[in-house]
Amino acid sequence: MKAILATLRREAPMAAGLAVLITMAALPLLAPLVVDPGLAAIGSVPPRRPPGGAHWLGTDTQGRDVLASLLAAIPKTLEIGLLAGLIGLGIGTLLGLAAGWFRGATDLVIRTACDVMMTIPAIAVLVLVGTSLRVMTVEAMALIVAGLSWMVPARAVRAQVLSLRERPWIDVARLNGSSGAAIVLTELLPNLAPYLAASFVIAVSTAMLATIGLEALGLGPQNDITLGMMIYWAQYSGAILRGMWWWWVPPVAALALIFIALLALSSGMDRIVNAKLRTLR
Repeated sequence: MKAILATLRREAPMAAGLAVLITMAALPLLAPLVVDPGLAAIGSVPPRRPPGGAHWLGTDTQGRDVLASLLAAIPKTLEIGLLAGLIGLGIGTLLGLAAGWFRGATDLVIRTACDVMMTIPAIAVLVLVGTSLRVMTVEAMALIVAGLSWMVPARAVRAQVLSLRERPWIDVARLNGSSGAAIVLTELLPNLAPYLAASFVIAVSTAMLATIGLEALGLGPQNDITLGMMIYWAQYSGAILRGMWWWWVPPVAALALIFIALLALSSGMDRIVNAKLRTLR
């Protein structure tokens, strides 16, 4: 615990980014202290009201309080990014471990699958799958994005495993009679943990960008409000041309804050993992 606190004190930007993300994830608990969450429902308030009075950020064309919608949308957007990043990185890690450890035919099959999948335009697949689903949910969107984001982690983990398996302590573990599975679990994974933690932050950022692109086309969750869907409805209603800034500025600002926090967290993780960056700092 002391080591973690010391690291957070040393990496102040990373600590600030982590605090912002934790606060945003806790908004379902904090939002009722600020505004009635029920005002995020369609038709709950008079539509197209400018900021002021009981509605600090105004209301949108669907009759929702923008502030209530924003506080409900931020955790859902984070949920999609976290789920997609976790699933995509998990699949990529398992495949990368298998390819790097077993090599041979296993490595060839996994590398070929990665190469083939990386040539397919992700946005085209996202749009095709999104239009094919009757009802898009947060979980379905996370699974779709994760299914198209495992290739890069798989190749990166494979490269790390190919390097680690040639280290002397791996030979010592083999001579001690440890099985392949035991070596992977007790030797490789602990050494990959810092790298995987840094990769997870990048995976979440990439997943969120993909989902926002899909939502901007109107293919996001129909029954859940997210930041991308708020931007879509503002664009659909011509909010920019009509000068109704309170429809689109809050979700864009929230997304910018999320990505700044993720960038700060990723930079801090990179410095922790990369000894050269620590030396330069």
